[in-house]
Amino acid sequence: MGGADGGGGGGGGAVGAVGAAAAGFAAAVTTMKKNPNPNPVEQLAARVRGMEGGFRAWLARQPMPVEAAVATAAGAAQGAAIGGLMGTLTADALPSPVPPQAMPSFNQAQAFAGGPLVQARNFAVMTGVNAGISCVLRRIRGVEDVQSSMAAAFGSGALFSLVSGMGAPNPVANAVTSGLAFAIFQGGFFMVGQKFSQPPADDVHYSRTKSMLTSLGLQNYEKNFKKGLLTDHTLSLLTDSALSDVKIPPGPRLLILDHIQRDPEFMKGRAISETATEAQTV
Repeated sequence: MGGADGGGGGGGGAVGAVGAAAAGFAAAVTTMKKNPNPNPVEQLAARVRGMEGGFRAWLARQPMPVEAAVATAAGAAQGAAIGGLMGTLTADALPSPVPPQAMPSFNQAQAFAGGPLVQARNFAVMTGVNAGISCVLRRIRGVEDVQSSMAAAFGSGALFSLVSGMGAPNPVANAVTSGLAFAIFQGGFFMVGQKFSQPPADDVHYSRTKSMLTSLGLQNYEKNFKKGLLTDHTLSLLTDSALSDVKIPPGPRLLILDHIQRDPEFMKGRAISETATEAQTV
C-alpha cells in the first residue's frame, strides 16, 4: 500500500508538471494569436518559453528535495554534454606512456583532458553538484548571492577533484585546495558580473518584479508592468483585473497570481496592507 501511495504521489507530481507546462504553452498560444502573421521562429521560441515557464512554476511549488534533485540532474546532464565534447577534442592530447616523475602533473592534466567518458563524468559531477547546492541554498536562504555562489563552487570543486583523481597522492588536501580555488574564482566572477549588470535607475523599483517574471519564464511582460507602474511595492496587491489592464494574457496572469499566493513574503505584505486598510476604516 505504501508503494502504491508513493507511486500515486509521483504520478500526481508528473501530472502537475505536465499541467503547468500545458498552461505555459496555452499562454504562449494566446499571445501568438494576437499577431496575424507570426514569424515561425518567434512562434517556436514563444512555445518553448511558455512550456519552460510552466515547468519552472511547477518546480517552484515542489518540496526542496524534488527541486534540488531536478536541478542537480539538469546540471549534470549539461556538464556531461560539455565534458563529452571536450573529451572528444582532447582525447589525443596526453602522452602515453607517462614517466613516473610526471605522474602528479599527468593526473591533474587528465582531469581536464581525458577521454569523452572521463570528461563527461568529471564535468557532470562538477556542474550537477554546483546546481544542486545552489538550489538548496537559494531555498533555505531565500536569496542567491556571492556567499551561496562560493559555497556551491567549493562543493563542486572539491568533488570534482576527488572524482577526477587529480588529488593523488593526497586527495583530501587537494580537494580542499581545489574547492577553495573554485570558490574564489566563482566569487570573483559573480562580483564582476554583478558590477557590470547594475540595472538602470528606473529599474530599481522593478527588481523583484523582474526576478519573479524571469523565474516564471515571463520576462517579456516586464514592459507591461512598467507601463502600468506596477512596481515591487504593488506585487502583494496584484489582482487579475490589474494584470488584465496592462494587457497580460490569461495564462501568464494565472502563473503570476499563483506565484504570489504561494510566496510567504508576498502574502505577508498583502496581510500588512489589509490590516492597515481595516485600521483606517475603523
